[in-house]
Amino acid sequence: MNRINGNFIPANVTGGTAAGGTAAGGSGTSSAFESANRIGKAFESGKAFIPFITGGDPDMETTGKLLHMLCEAGADAIEIGIPFSDPIAEGPVIEAADERALKAGCTVERLFELVARIRPTISIPILFMTYYNPVFVYGNGKFADACVKCGIDGIIVPDLPYEERSELLGPCASRGLELISLIAPTSDERINEIAANSGGFLYCVSSLGVTGVRGALDDSARRMVEQVRKTANIPCAVGFGVSTPEQARDIAAFADGVIVGSAIVKIIGEHGCDSIAPVKQYVKKMKEAIRT
Repeated sequence: MNRINGNFIPANVTGGTAAGGTAAGGSGTSSAFESANRIGKAFESGKAFIPFITGGDPDMETTGKLLHMLCEAGADAIEIGIPFSDPIAEGPVIEAADERALKAGCTVERLFELVARIRPTISIPILFMTYYNPVFVYGNGKFADACVKCGIDGIIVPDLPYEERSELLGPCASRGLELISLIAPTSDERINEIAANSGGFLYCVSSLGVTGVRGALDDSARRMVEQVRKTANIPCAVGFGVSTPEQARDIAAFADGVIVGSAIVKIIGEHGCDSIAPVKQYVKKMKEAIRT
């Protein structure tokens, strides 16, 4: 894990990763082409809205309902956070969600089973966001196999150091699983290298610090996206701190997609098993904002 002046910086923003596509259809088998096609299509019909939820929060049944609802409400891709006992990159909202999910019995295995069940009815990309520890403990190759088998299209591992990315990149690439790269305001001159060696899309971290809602966002994300445009033709989705329709609209003016996590997880934390309707209302507002 990297920190600069006390702020969390995703470890793999210092370098890039690349992989082919992934996928799984209703049969539980996958092809790289199908998954790459799903991720590519997420950015074909206009600006992409990518919501994040913590898997297993408040329980597995509600997570399944939320995933279906997010697809129906207009999400173009979905990130599922694998809960972890030491989420040092997270602010209090997602940290609390991780604790709730773990107490409710969520495990990596149960998330694989959930995705396998819902994959036949959800056509958009589904990605896991996870710390590297759960992947390492599970086994890099075994984890990649399980992702492909259940229908995960890509994974985001913000604390995987660039110098060690090959340990996971190899298993992902050989199985057609996208390993999504991140860039941050501190990436500076490395942005060109990262962009040139990335697949799927670039996750652009809007600001330094842990995850969480922010009242205002600076111009860092715009500058990052502009630099990427000079080097590579890869979609750029901006996340970290995005919470209001106005922020989403501003980001969509220069980026290809908007990622929203803490604001959604906060609603789930407030409403628990009754969160489907309020989350749906929020997602529709955000989707409308980036398309207008």
